[in-house]
This record gives sequence, C-alpha cells and structure tokens, in this order.
Amino acid sequence: MVCRSLLWILVLVITPVQASVMVKVETTLGDFAVKLNPQKAPKTVANFLRYVDDGSYVGTQFHRVIPRFVVQGGGFDKALNRRPSYEPVDNESSNGLKNRRATIAMARTQEPDSATRQFYINIRDNGFLDATPNKVGYTVFGRVVEGFNTLQTMTEQPTVTVPSKRMQDVPQQPIVITNIYRMSSQ
Repeated sequence: MVCRSLLWILVLVITPVQASVMVKVETTLGDFAVKLNPQKAPKTVANFLRYVDDGSYVGTQFHRVIPRFVVQGGGFDKALNRRPSYEPVDNESSNGLKNRRATIAMARTQEPDSATRQFYINIRDNGFLDATPNKVGYTVFGRVVEGFNTLQTMTEQPTVTVPSKRMQDVPQQPIVITNIYRMSSQ
C-alpha cells in the first residue's frame, strides 16, 4: 500500500502538469501552426482550445491585417458578423511571455479581463503591448512554429475600411479559417 502510494507520488512529480499543445490553422491563403504554452498561460490556452475544439473558429476570418504590426482574427465570420463567445478569460499578461515576432496573443478591449475569442499574431516585436509594473498588457500564450510566411502574406493583401462595421484594415478578399485542430501534445 505504501509502495503504491509512493509510486503515484513519483508519477505525479515526474509527469509535467500540462504538455505544450500544437494547433494547426488552415486558411484560404495558406496554413500555419502554433505551439501553445499552458505552463505560462493556463487559462488563456484553455480558453483558446475551447474554441478550437468546438469548431467555432472554422469560418471566421482574419479581419484585421496590418503590415509590420499584427494579423487578428477569430471573432467574425466571412460577412463580418460577430461570432458568439464564451465568458471572458482572466488576463495573464504578467506571465513573462512577450509580444515578440511570431507570438500569438489574445485581443481584448480596454478592460484587462475582456478577452474572449479574438486572437492576434505579432508580425514584429510589439513590446508596447506587454505588461509593465504600471500597466496590464495583452496575454501572449504561444508561438508560431510553422508557416509564418502565410501570416506575412496576409499583411500584403489589399485592405479596406468598412464604415458600417466601424472596421479598418479588413482584407478586401476575406482570409478565412477553413480548418483548425490540435496536432499533438508534447
């Protein structure tokens, strides 16, 4: 009995609490993969994976593409209608991960704990989006590990302003997520 309990304790100590997760994103302009970091951003990763697993990112578009800044998506369908969201997730921007080139982070409003389903990928280092001792930042929760060129290509597409939706930097030809899924846990 004591040996069995000791064995379980050793298994729990040796086994990582959460392995990193790889997610593949297929779009109408090409594919990319992200490696998520549940150790540093557990709530944010769980929130993102909820949308991946329920399939609700499929059919959404990258509605904001800005060269030398970010590519943002996940919240609107091809017609720019807002998709339903789960409850907002707590901000984890003080987790030590920075808004550097090729990182994925959660979009939010001015309210720090308002991130739901929209995410963005940094096209370059955007340190001004990081948390500091005096301000709450935007939560980084992973990194693009394959297909960053797809995201760069997105920023080269012509964009328009859509006054009726109060949106700028919208790709003239929608860039839509056609499939998104977990590749593996590592």
